[in-house]
Amino acid sequence: MPPTIPSRGGPSRGKAVTMTKFRGVGGKAPLGSGKTGAKRHRKIVRDTIHGITKPAIRRLARRGGVKRISGAIYEETRGVIKARLEMLLRDIVTYTEYRGAKTVTVNDVIFALRRVGRPIYGFDPETYTVPKTASKHKAIAGESQDMDED
Repeated sequence: MPPTIPSRGGPSRGKAVTMTKFRGVGGKAPLGSGKTGAKRHRKIVRDTIHGITKPAIRRLARRGGVKRISGAIYEETRGVIKARLEMLLRDIVTYTEYRGAKTVTVNDVIFALRRVGRPIYGFDPETYTVPKTASKHKAIAGESQDMDED
C-alpha cells in the first residue's frame, strides 16, 4: 500500500503538483483540467451540534431548576435543539426567499418566531416601548437646546 499524504499542513507535506504539461499559451490551464495547486485549508466536516457542550446544557438545566442530570440527557437535548432550529430556519428561509432577498434580517426571525407562537418582545415596532430613561435624556437634551436658542 502506498504512503498516504498527510491531511494537515506542515513540513512533512508533499509539494504541490504543478500542471506544466497541461498549460498552453498564456500559462492558463485548459477548461476542465481541475484545480491547480494545493488547498491551504481543509474543511473538517463534523456535526456542529456538538458545539453545544455538556456544561452549556448543564447551565440551561440549572436555570430551569434541575438538580441532577442523567448522562443520556445531553444527546437528547442536542437532538431537540437541532430539530427546533431546523424548523425555525425553514420558516426564516421561507420569509427571506419570499422577499426575493439573500440576506436574513431580524424581521424574518421575528416573524418566524411569532408564527411558531414564541415571539421575542422588544425587537419590532408593535411590541417596542421606549425606556423611561431614554425619554428623560431626550427631554433634558431638548430643554438645553431650547435654552441655547433664547
